[in-house]
Amino acid sequence: MRGPVLLVNPNKVHPPIAPYALDVLTTALEDAGFEVEVLDLTFRRDDWKTCLHEYFAERSPMLVGVTVRNTDTVYAFEQRPFVGEHREIITEIRRLTDAPVVGGGIGFSTMPFALVEYFGIDYGVKGPGEKILCELAAAIAEGRDTSAIPGLIRNTEHGAVRTPPAFLTVRHGETQQVEATGQFEPRVWQVDRLSVYRRRSGVPNRVDNLQYYRRGGLGSILTKNGCAYRCSHCVEPDAKGTRYGQRELASVVDEMESLAAQGILDQHTTDSEFNLSVAHAKNLLREIVRRRHADPDNPLNSLRLWVYCQPSPFDEEFADLLAAAGCRGVNVGSDHIRPEVLSGWKVTEKGGTYYTFADTERLVRLCHERGILTMVEALFGMPGETPETVRACVEAFMALDATVTGFSLGLRLFPYTPMGMDLAEQCAGVRTVPGLQSNTADGPIVLKPLRMCASPAEYERQFMFDENGNFRLVCYFSPDLLPDPARATDPEERWHGAVTDLWALIDPADHHRVMLPTVEGMSEHDNNYADNPFLTSLGGLGYTGAFWSHWRGREEIMRRARESAESAAQSSHLPTPV
Repeated sequence: MRGPVLLVNPNKVHPPIAPYALDVLTTALEDAGFEVEVLDLTFRRDDWKTCLHEYFAERSPMLVGVTVRNTDTVYAFEQRPFVGEHREIITEIRRLTDAPVVGGGIGFSTMPFALVEYFGIDYGVKGPGEKILCELAAAIAEGRDTSAIPGLIRNTEHGAVRTPPAFLTVRHGETQQVEATGQFEPRVWQVDRLSVYRRRSGVPNRVDNLQYYRRGGLGSILTKNGCAYRCSHCVEPDAKGTRYGQRELASVVDEMESLAAQGILDQHTTDSEFNLSVAHAKNLLREIVRRRHADPDNPLNSLRLWVYCQPSPFDEEFADLLAAAGCRGVNVGSDHIRPEVLSGWKVTEKGGTYYTFADTERLVRLCHERGILTMVEALFGMPGETPETVRACVEAFMALDATVTGFSLGLRLFPYTPMGMDLAEQCAGVRTVPGLQSNTADGPIVLKPLRMCASPAEYERQFMFDENGNFRLVCYFSPDLLPDPARATDPEERWHGAVTDLWALIDPADHHRVMLPTVEGMSEHDNNYADNPFLTSLGGLGYTGAFWSHWRGREEIMRRARESAESAAQSSHLPTPV
């Protein structure tokens, strides 16, 4: 065995989400003959420095990989970055070891050149990392030059530079022009589609999936990588790849069976959307059903499946298969009702809108007929949004009577989303565009398109930092939602009025079935995931499954959590029994 290779999870956010990528990478590296260890700081967030010092006092890895799941909360009201905390951790790692450091992960892949330079690390990977990381580890172990490794980003004296693959096959043998920055590439070649990813629990120096499940309520499962659609606000086609890297069906179901055997019964798909490439999804469900019927003792008979979907494609056969496979809930990103708002926003690769609100209505009906819970989500504040379009959407979505309806307001922009790129072109480095906002901006936000920047890192940085290097997360909020243009200059006024207007559209009698955005002091309930008191209470009380499935009972759950905390506090002051 060569190595060891150390994989680090720096994510401090709770409720904890298992770093699935580290299981994928561990599997690939082990299969390539490397010793692998995982250092997971999620459950050591209060003493992470001690954790690092303890490890490096005993071990000397040849390579350190750090996964960045999220750069920030992606929540327009909070605008809380995580990369500052990640850099602090990486800086401490660099102080404790001379081993090269490589960064990756879905969040990292949204701005990889900027983060390689910001973190001061040696290497980075955009998109799935299993093939590239194995090539890098082999080159380091053998003392070979790393500059020829396809897809690898290197931190050179000239900044972050990527070695592009020699060519890219799109479909039917056609090739695609290779860009040095790797924008909107098919990344199927980067994906291990055959292996059964090893998911462990209670094994030292590995991801402890059962502990995550008990603290967060879900296990993760990936059936395919990438997305062939091109929705204007979404990072995934660029970050994960523009073609589907479909995994071998037997491998996926073997992995699901392994998790269920460990007691991880609630499993959630992590595909961009489960029902895009619906034939593959149906075949996967058929294999789950086949195994359930073939063996009454198969742990898959206790599976509770939760999936992300788009409103279409979703037919009766798909709904039947979901029910037969043990699906408990479908989270559908419908986003809006008005065609003029969706047009050019939720689109296929060729720019066509691929569903109508009738598809959402059908999905909810088919699910409810089969006892499957639903969460329907809307996103307000895109270009063209007005008070009238918000009202129409709220009325239509509430009439669906989904299990839970979620309303979000405002959009976090990233460098390689079609919308982010378009707004940078409109700014052209000389003007701002109405709707560009940040709670920490000192003045108008003026972006430059990639073609006007000296490097990809310069282009990416402006979506996270201002010209002085301070955090300034760029968001978009339709200016047509502001009745008084003067309010646009005040971040607090900007958000408060729009949020209050949205709350006013909801009958208080329906608050139990709605997730609404909040500003500080407005409500203890909001739809932000990071360190959310309700969500952390769920894990503490032993609830499992998608958090939204418990939303209607949140008042009782929060009451139980308070009583539990009070009881624990009283117990801690009791005298020690003699």
